[in-house]
Amino acid sequence: MRHRDSDGSREDLPGRETPPGRETPPGRKPPPRAGAQGATALDLNLVRTFLAVYRSGSFTSAAQLLGISQPTVTAQVKALERQSGRELFARLPRGVAPTPYAQDLAARVAGPLDALAAATGHDPAAGSVPAPVHLAGPAELLCVRVLPALAPLVRDGVQLRLTTGLTDPLLDELRAGRHDLVIATARPRGRTLAAVPLSDEEFVLVAAPVWADRIGGGVTAEGPGALRAVPLVTYAEDLPIVRRYWRHVFEQRLNRRADVTVPDLRGVLAAVVAGAGFTVLPHYLCRDELTSGALVALHETDDPPINTGYLVQRPGAPANPHVTLVRDRLLALGPAW
Repeated sequence: MRHRDSDGSREDLPGRETPPGRETPPGRKPPPRAGAQGATALDLNLVRTFLAVYRSGSFTSAAQLLGISQPTVTAQVKALERQSGRELFARLPRGVAPTPYAQDLAARVAGPLDALAAATGHDPAAGSVPAPVHLAGPAELLCVRVLPALAPLVRDGVQLRLTTGLTDPLLDELRAGRHDLVIATARPRGRTLAAVPLSDEEFVLVAAPVWADRIGGGVTAEGPGALRAVPLVTYAEDLPIVRRYWRHVFEQRLNRRADVTVPDLRGVLAAVVAGAGFTVLPHYLCRDELTSGALVALHETDDPPINTGYLVQRPGAPANPHVTLVRDRLLALGPAW
């Protein structure tokens, strides 16, 4: 069986014997042979290069991290694809996307390679300038609080690569080595990831003044029934934040559909400020609007729902002083959010 490379050349798959009468061309190494269990031993340097591409998302960025040329990175990834007999990356207009096999390989090799680099003090991706810090978390928190908090570090030379998403997928990517730090909306399950409390989100029931004036003190006097004629704007169809507020504050089950859903709390905020209806938001996100009067808190409570966010660091990561700077600054400023 033969494998056609992306440049049109044909290579024997690893572990195949050269047929009788066909000699290896002069100057060319024979294909690697399978071990006793039928598995091909992968070249460690090629695996390091693969991991740099996987983490950085492009051949060019990996070349900068490793201090080698981009054609060399491309050649080494192709060599590893020949050794493994699997495609590792799908080429995109900008960068690359890992295949499922690459995701599994990264999950298996990231920890051991990082531990080896830490033990030997040799990290091929480390140069005179520390690598960018890969930080992931909820889009709203990253944009509204985290980026402004880290701006002074960027001015001092720290490079950031931010990824937004939901907590569980981001933690899976953290274990695979895609991120250095993840801000999680819940404490990670199990003992493989160490999490430190970062900040507490306090939730508040809000609407624009036009709706607050219309219902007056109805929510305090009548309870949540005063909102039955007010449109509901939420993050998702299953109303996760609003349902939690209803259970915790009103001790009732919420029985209604959303009038508007938008999968970004900044969009929910914008719609409610414009008078679309009411919602429940984290206080950090609507603090300025409450202060300016663009939004009104519809219900005061001494026991609002609170959600704790956690800062989670990639296990077994080699020392990167910029990761430490980002982590320490977030932990210092997070409690005030």
